[in-house]
Amino acid sequence: MIAVMSQSQENPPVWVMERLGKASQSNRKFDVEFWQRQGSTAIFAAAWEMVVEAHRWKKKSESELAFQRSVECIKRLRG
Repeated sequence: MIAVMSQSQENPPVWVMERLGKASQSNRKFDVEFWQRQGSTAIFAAAWEMVVEAHRWKKKSESELAFQRSVECIKRLRG
């Protein structure tokens, strides 16, 4: 397994990470490190992109995509 990390000359610099090897010999260490470097905003954007793509595969309109919003009030009964 070979992991390659390099930094581009762009402004701002872009990190490139590659993993070479057999899929059967891979573990999640590389994936975890990759996503930790990306940060929460990139993780959320990638997750949302997967949601949209899955919705398209089901041949549904993207206009249907929205977060469900609900409000609940939980009160403790004194007894």
